[in-house]
Amino acid sequence: MPVNQTLAQYSDWSYFSAFALYALALLLSIAYYVRRLSALEARAEARAGMVGEKVLVGSGASADSADSVTDAGRGGDPVTGTGSIPDTYDANEHDPEAVAAKFRKAASIGAMAEMVVYIGVAVHLASVVLRGLSAERFPWGNLYEYISVFSLFAMVIAAVVLRRNEMRIFWPWLLTPVAALMFYGGTSLYAESAPVVPALQSFWFPIHVSTVSIGGGIFLVSGIASLLYLLRIKQPKGREKGFFGKLAMPLPAAKTLDAIAYRTAIWAFPLFGLGVVFGAIWAEVAWGRFWGWDPKETVSFVTWIVYAGYLHARATSGWRNAAAAWINILGFATMVFNLFFINMVVSGLHSYAGLN
Repeated sequence: MPVNQTLAQYSDWSYFSAFALYALALLLSIAYYVRRLSALEARAEARAGMVGEKVLVGSGASADSADSVTDAGRGGDPVTGTGSIPDTYDANEHDPEAVAAKFRKAASIGAMAEMVVYIGVAVHLASVVLRGLSAERFPWGNLYEYISVFSLFAMVIAAVVLRRNEMRIFWPWLLTPVAALMFYGGTSLYAESAPVVPALQSFWFPIHVSTVSIGGGIFLVSGIASLLYLLRIKQPKGREKGFFGKLAMPLPAAKTLDAIAYRTAIWAFPLFGLGVVFGAIWAEVAWGRFWGWDPKETVSFVTWIVYAGYLHARATSGWRNAAAAWINILGFATMVFNLFFINMVVSGLHSYAGLN
């Protein structure tokens, strides 16, 4: 059947517009991350200063002598209580109102980044819909289209899971792989809109691929949450040190990150499993057998088993630690391996899932 080139062109424009919006949202979310880090550091310094003053006053020193000691610690005269304050010190930054202003500024940037994300998701959805309408089929017949749908589902799920303000800090970590996937898909894997190959012209095609891609998109959110959980437990809240400590400081508590990873994995696991089952049913219809240990079938099954191991480890007493999180990350790594290496390098019955 003929392809509507106008709709196909609009789909391509929407795809690259969505990528540009995600890239802008990534920059804004990084700015939010940095601003929030600055606000947290200022608050920590202000609290430390307040504690120091309380200790001095509680030890019997007068308020004037407390000021003298504080100034002396910054290079002042311990006798007169006077002295110069280094350029690196700004008393206004330690004022509670100044610290609150830093948090408000960070929140405004975070809200702006979130709004750009939502617009990007809407444009991304338009790209997928237009792609399907242009060829009058479900728009996931090649790797370019699958990456577009996969990343769209990941962003939609994230928009639902991360809708609370305190979860905005998650966005730069998620937008980085999504933007990278869309850039790679739109440049190296791009394929023009066209009818699918005969092997994909089946009732099971949209059912199988949609369930697998939805499950995979949710697993992306889960895997990143586990990665951040590992970072947070290495840098406990309030005891962050060094470069990784600065990365971890704006993150929520380890318990919150672990809960996001676990709950999203619970949603994704049955969906991904259904996708494998639907694929087996489709294989019986197309090839006369439910399972043939084709490379893609095998790695999909291994991925599902790894995620089953994660959920078991996470729900088992004594396993609620870094070991379970590493299993979750391993599961996502096998899924990425299946998506790229098996589709593009290994020859098998699913080779048509690569480029058109």
